[in-house]
Amino acid sequence: VQLQASGGGLVQAGGSLRLSCAASERTFSSANMGWFRQAPGKEREFVAAVSWSALRYYADSVKGRFTISRDSAKKTVYLQMNSLKPEDTAVYYCAATFRGSVATMTPLGMDYWGKGTQVTVSS
Repeated sequence: VQLQASGGGLVQAGGSLRLSCAASERTFSSANMGWFRQAPGKEREFVAAVSWSALRYYADSVKGRFTISRDSAKKTVYLQMNSLKPEDTAVYYCAATFRGSVATMTPLGMDYWGKGTQVTVSS
């Protein structure tokens, strides 16, 4: 599975961005998908996940501000980010796995990764 993330950019605090992650395989429909982010000097961290059955989970830091969704027909997962804060600045990665639970998704549990897309939130 190849993943292509896009949609990052520079935005002011309080603004919005929508990230997209397009998958290359039809098996996307049976994959659990996740978004992770990594800020300079920090470890990669979980942001949001959506299961093959559309169950959604979020990190506490983004609950109420970010929304993850998927479109199986387009083989694409989205991350709508609203009310952005400077601390949301990071490289954002999408990832896929065919194992485990979205409720306990971690970077080590993912099987496929896309190249990151930079999100910068200015204060």
